[in-house]
Amino acid sequence: MDLKLKGKKALVTGSSAGLGKSIATMLATEGVTVVVHGRDKERTQKVAKDIIEAGGLAEVAIGDLTTDEGADEVAYAALKGGAVDILVNNAGVYHHGGWMDGTSQTWIDTYNTNVVSGVRMIHRLIPQMREQKWGRVITIGGGLGIQPIPLQPDYNATLAARHNLSVSLARELKNSGITSNVVSPGAMLTELTKEFFRKVAPQFGWGNNWDDIERAAVNEFVPNDVGRLGRADEIAAAVLYLASPYADYVSGAMIRVDGGTIRSVH
Repeated sequence: MDLKLKGKKALVTGSSAGLGKSIATMLATEGVTVVVHGRDKERTQKVAKDIIEAGGLAEVAIGDLTTDEGADEVAYAALKGGAVDILVNNAGVYHHGGWMDGTSQTWIDTYNTNVVSGVRMIHRLIPQMREQKWGRVITIGGGLGIQPIPLQPDYNATLAARHNLSVSLARELKNSGITSNVVSPGAMLTELTKEFFRKVAPQFGWGNNWDDIERAAVNEFVPNDVGRLGRADEIAAAVLYLASPYADYVSGAMIRVDGGTIRSVH
């Protein structure tokens, strides 16, 4: 299916690895020029190189979005070759700590990284989207912003903030041709989650086989209707839909890609 994205340009923050990398790679297959962003120059350039070698178009933006100066550098690099049509605010951080593990500074740092960093890029890219009367802001949220758990409370709270700011931004962008939406993943299969579940598997008696561990972990920690963790390409596909002209009538919305983890009729 042609998503009619050829010729568009997208900045995907935090795309030097993980979910962001999958989103950037899939956008490139639709003819989008992708600005790959990261703080690690070598790793970020490697993602861009892989996209180009696969026949796609990619540029690189290096910078730390937790500072105004770093955000300026990223915006300059992203806009240097032309206007950015699609901003995917994906960059973020999380840990597995509990309520008593993090200090007030931990909360401040998590909020700065997960929320304010995205705001910085919105401030820098929305003006030129307004000029061209078309644009997309897609924020990666998460189910823990809707149904939080005792672990990683600072992270849960920032997801809720990301959801909230996305809807507020949609209201701000009324009649501008720019939409703002959220893709909300459930528990995802990443190297970090795989490492964590393998580590705790012996104490729960889940065995050594990864398929058995995944099934047990989902049943006991993040029950859903599919019985497994999510895959990065499944999130990327939802992002591509929202980025496309087929989603012109979708704004201020949340697409949950979580296997039915969040059980709500709303």
